Amino acid sequence: MKECDEMNLLGKGITRWYKWIIVLWVMTAGIFAYFATDLPTILGGDGFRTDGQFEKVNDELTDSFDFPESSILLLMEKQDSQSAEGFQASIKETIESIENLGVTSSIQSPLQDEKLVKDDVAYAVLSFDESDITNETKKVKALIKENPGQSLTGASIISSDINKASQDDLKRAELIGLPFALLVLLFAFGSVVASLVPIIIGVVTVVTAFGILALIGGSMELSVFLLNVVPMIGLALSIDFSLLFINRYREELATRSIPEAIHTTIQTAGKSIIFSALCVFIGLGAMMLIEIDIFQTIAIGGMVVVMLAVVSALSLLPSVLLLLGKSINKWTLIKQKRNDNGKWRVFAGFIMKRPVMLALLALIVLVIGILPVRSMNLSIPDTEALPVTFESRQAMDTIQEEFKTDEGSTIYVIAKRENGWKTRDGLEDLNELLSEFNQESAVTSVDSIFKATNIESPEKLFGAIQQPESRKKIDPALDRFIQGDKALIPVHLSLDSSSSAAQELVNEWSQKEWSHPLQFGGQVKFNQEIFDEIYQKVGLCLGIILGSTYLILMIAFRSIIIPLKAILMNIISLTSTFGILVWIFQGGHFGIPESDIALVLPVLVFSLVFGLSMDYEVFLISRIHEIYQETGDNTRSTIEGLTSTSKIITSAALIMIVITGAFAFTGVMPVKQIGVGIAIAIFIDATIVRMVLVPSLMKLLGDWNWWMPFMKKEKQVVKAHKAS
Repeated sequence: MKECDEMNLLGKGITRWYKWIIVLWVMTAGIFAYFATDLPTILGGDGFRTDGQFEKVNDELTDSFDFPESSILLLMEKQDSQSAEGFQASIKETIESIENLGVTSSIQSPLQDEKLVKDDVAYAVLSFDESDITNETKKVKALIKENPGQSLTGASIISSDINKASQDDLKRAELIGLPFALLVLLFAFGSVVASLVPIIIGVVTVVTAFGILALIGGSMELSVFLLNVVPMIGLALSIDFSLLFINRYREELATRSIPEAIHTTIQTAGKSIIFSALCVFIGLGAMMLIEIDIFQTIAIGGMVVVMLAVVSALSLLPSVLLLLGKSINKWTLIKQKRNDNGKWRVFAGFIMKRPVMLALLALIVLVIGILPVRSMNLSIPDTEALPVTFESRQAMDTIQEEFKTDEGSTIYVIAKRENGWKTRDGLEDLNELLSEFNQESAVTSVDSIFKATNIESPEKLFGAIQQPESRKKIDPALDRFIQGDKALIPVHLSLDSSSSAAQELVNEWSQKEWSHPLQFGGQVKFNQEIFDEIYQKVGLCLGIILGSTYLILMIAFRSIIIPLKAILMNIISLTSTFGILVWIFQGGHFGIPESDIALVLPVLVFSLVFGLSMDYEVFLISRIHEIYQETGDNTRSTIEGLTSTSKIITSAALIMIVITGAFAFTGVMPVKQIGVGIAIAIFIDATIVRMVLVPSLMKLLGDWNWWMPFMKKEKQVVKAHKAS
């Protein structure tokens, strides 16, 4: 009752102040549009960062052991017109020119390090003392611009290119998705004006969200993937909500005045919109538990745009409809039939006659989709996230192919000893640690002060440290490997940094009781911490989503069976979606190059789609429940509910599919996978699950669908209806 009063109050407020609401929204959108233009420059990195030993060791390496804050790679390839001597001369000239710029802290040149040269290919490592090297990179790029066969790559270059690719992808997806969404809306509404309104609401929502996120980005680091995820969620939800709202409004407008139609629509469709947004909001909020930047920032960005989608749908949208009045049906191109449900009624009747066969058939199809999940390979997006057309991607591929830089890995160990390491006892303890690492079969070599000085005996090295003349010779090596109470031990493995074996090894070492406190870093440790954080928190994250959704549905439908059934079907359909994604991307089908599944995809798609699909579940079951309470006839209520909601569910799902599916034509692989994943999940949910499996199970379970302990009063009402 209180909820009805609040929705009624909202309706009255909007009908009274709708012009001012529109003015306020225009001003708000204009202000935030100004800030939104800065968002691409604020975003940085792929978001794969978490607080742990990796970060601490990284800080130690730069602060204590003079590791560069950042570095990039300069690839140099011999041209057909160059002789061997000419190639060497061009390398020398380029290195000297870069040195003269004065932007690098050091350069590891292929002229001094033969490991950086192979046949007609060479590369140099340019190191910098700053983490933000945007300006420095621009100067180097400008210098080598006219040099054929020379290009830059590395983490910062790739990150910048992913940012650029994301912006290009966003434009491409909008050019594809919005026209198709408009076409779907035109078929749903028939009127050009009615079809344009949801697009306008969606654009205002996304632009405002971008502006808010630009302000948030001033105080925290945001992932570059927000550029794609926020419009994907914002446009899809806003248009979906608008479709539901306008459809109900036009129905009410046939028998009521404009203000009355708005009131009724807010009280009916408005509640469905709030519920749907709540489910999506919970899914996104649950991701905040995973303490990795990309989940945190996508959760924040998603919650901001979901909140705005609800506010715009319940304030700006009805205000625009009030302003338009009867003009909402202006420029009608496709005439809508009043009783256009005959085909859906025949379809619903067909399902009611064959529930067992159709339910089994639907489950078989879903299980077939699930089968490839067993071979799913999850990985952290790296260079392969970029399209092959980018120069930085091509350069990194060349370096990895020619120099096998992606083979093996290195774990950087920081060992601490209270009394330092330069004593006789300290050097003996250090030697024992090295022996322990060397005993591991996966270890190919261990760098140390002993190897750097060519003095293998702790006693002899201690003696050399005591002699002033020999001390001068070994001081550079000492400084490189020992600083105060800290010793650096680079441990080289034969295992790839992304392999589970390498991650298990570094995790085992991290948990082990050593003779001295040890901290582990390097790419292996980074991967291990990222995977562990997700695996340790994902259960709690999913538990919150499932538990809260169950409670909300149980309260909404006064049933313990329907929420359980809805959750199980969602889990099955989403698992089937992941299997199809494995088949498409890992299998390299439909012309897509083979690639692992992005680590964020299962959690992100599950969190988003679980909430989105509940929108269709609630819309369908609410109508069935309403009719069941009136008739007490489960079969009849299922037929009527399916008949009356099928068109709107299909249209809403189709819009969601074209908006998110448009990202299939983008170049950044994780974004492509997320877009395709959401589109497939919505397609499966709106067709196999919502149109076939749900009504089949509703028929098979009969009155048990509505079983709720301690709800005797409602049972009596249903029995009374049956008796009448």
